Amino acid sequence: MSDDDPPITFYRLQACPYCERVARTLQELELEYQSRFVEPLHSKRDVVKRVAGVRSVPVIVDANTGVTMAESANIVDYLEATYGDEVATDGGRPSSASAGAHDGGAD
Repeated sequence: MSDDDPPITFYRLQACPYCERVARTLQELELEYQSRFVEPLHSKRDVVKRVAGVRSVPVIVDANTGVTMAESANIVDYLEATYGDEVATDGGRPSSASAGAHDGGAD
């Protein structure tokens, strides 16, 4: 990794909903990251296997903390706990179900 590379590398698959969940969180937290798109065929994802020990995506590698992690829910929790300062002071994280429900319907 050079000095110009973003500290977070995000291994993902095109059109993967779990990867999109992580991408949304990275964007919401305004974190710099580098996307690495992987092979669609599970058995061909050798780069992910070398980095994380698994062939599933999403996977992040955070050079800031030395953390390598798979599974979208775990990654989102980690990112929010590590980089989500304003979220932590609000007394908790918003659930993923309510993340897009900001318009309308207050009873």
